[in-house]
Amino acid sequence: MTEEIDLAGEQFGDQDEEKENNNDVNLIIPNRSSSRAPSRAKSRGSIGDQRKTISRAASSQASRPGSRLSEKDEVEEKKRAASQQTFVSDASAGWDTDLEVEEVRESYDASGRTTYIEACRINGVIPVSYVLRHITDAELTMKHHGLGPAGAKALAIALVSNTTISKLNLGDNWLDASGGEAIGDMLKENCYITDLDLSENRLGNQGARALCDMLLNNATLTHVTLSGNGFEDKSAESFAEVILGNSKLEYLNLSHNEFSESAGLILGPAIAENINIKHIDLSWNHIRRKGALALAKGIMNNIGLKKVDLSWNGFGNEGAQAIGEALKLNSSLEELDITNNRIPAEGAILISKGLAVNESLKVLKIGKNPMQTAGCYGIVKACKDNANTAIESIEFLNIQVNKDFDELFKELKELRPDMKVKHGGMQEEVKPKARLNPMVKLYRYIQKNNLRFMDFFNKVDKDGSMSVTYDEFEEGLKEIGIDLNQEEIAWLINEFDRDGDGDINYSLHCCFENLKIDAKHKNEPTHFDLIPFTISFVLLVDFLVFEWNISYKT
Repeated sequence: MTEEIDLAGEQFGDQDEEKENNNDVNLIIPNRSSSRAPSRAKSRGSIGDQRKTISRAASSQASRPGSRLSEKDEVEEKKRAASQQTFVSDASAGWDTDLEVEEVRESYDASGRTTYIEACRINGVIPVSYVLRHITDAELTMKHHGLGPAGAKALAIALVSNTTISKLNLGDNWLDASGGEAIGDMLKENCYITDLDLSENRLGNQGARALCDMLLNNATLTHVTLSGNGFEDKSAESFAEVILGNSKLEYLNLSHNEFSESAGLILGPAIAENINIKHIDLSWNHIRRKGALALAKGIMNNIGLKKVDLSWNGFGNEGAQAIGEALKLNSSLEELDITNNRIPAEGAILISKGLAVNESLKVLKIGKNPMQTAGCYGIVKACKDNANTAIESIEFLNIQVNKDFDELFKELKELRPDMKVKHGGMQEEVKPKARLNPMVKLYRYIQKNNLRFMDFFNKVDKDGSMSVTYDEFEEGLKEIGIDLNQEEIAWLINEFDRDGDGDINYSLHCCFENLKIDAKHKNEPTHFDLIPFTISFVLLVDFLVFEWNISYKT
């Protein structure tokens, strides 16, 4: 026999309604405080909102007046019922039960948004909405956002566990050294970011040490851009260790920094030993002299580099010679940029010697150097003469070339139709300056010194014979300082001495005849045909005045 008791209150009522069917006893005890009708009986083990149902094996005696249960047993039964009710009611409150209660767990935010907001609160910065929108993208580009050191620390905390971002660009955010250290610490833990750009962040030597320490321990970064961070020669040792010790790095950009000759001496040997880096950029530094030689030697001994940018340094002739030697032995380099390195025409010829035997270089950028058209000609000729050259493009930016270069390039184009050459344009043809007629030079001297024509000859004619020898005439011209070469003096002598007797007679007839415009001069590229006819008249008046003075004195 079983007994089912429905409890709706903590106390039993004084009156029980007994129903007996098929030897089963059902006791239903309503709550006296409730005026509503008793609810329908529920299934075994069910739990209602107001009524609690407990199933148990019934005893042969019901708990009612006249029962054989003792008063003590009845009290204990009430306690058990109340205890069971409390147990069922509090099951949803988190108590440990043997019932299967579904727990509500907070989902984990793998994107890092929640972490970022909390990190911003801790660091006292305002969360950047761009980060919240794009933190789940494959690329997070935040150039020019003004994060500062505190903003960088908050972002670094959020990115430690981020698994979606593979390319991180924080260029120009004024991170300073402390911000760089925070990013470095984050990248020691994050193993998903492969491309990092921290350019223009004023990291300095302290930030360089922190990032180099990270690069020695990071095995996922392949592209690192650190341009414009004020790195000095002190940082070169740290980067040399990275070049030697990191086996994953393929691209390293250290341009626009403060590296000088000492840095070149340190980085050169490291580059020679590295076999993984494919592209290195050291442009816009101050690497010269021995530093340039060390870098060129490193390139010569390297077997993995594909692209090198050394533009805007100061290699000069010595560096150009070292580059030429490197091109002779290096068989892997495909692109070389040595723009604006103070390389004159002589240095270009030295580089061309390397190009004459090189078989791997495809692109050469050598513009903005004082090499003039002669240097350009030498480089193109070396490429033309090298039957095994792989060269496809040469840049001579801001360097003008002449017709000889253009003709040589046309010959090269016939051999290599796909060849491309850029230069600063064709030089304008400089017309030869017209030779000034010696007679005009003589006349201008006379005018400038307020002399008469006869006064000039009187200075030359030592004996006053109205005629001068060739030697006297030449010595006189040199003494008074007229700028005439031997050819011009000979021309004057020939003009003055028409009869060829060896003496120059500067009488009226001679002077007049010599200053007439001759037809043969009109076709010559001289200014003699520009002499006005008044010159003859002036000289004639000069001579008449001179003769009148002599006659008057006598």
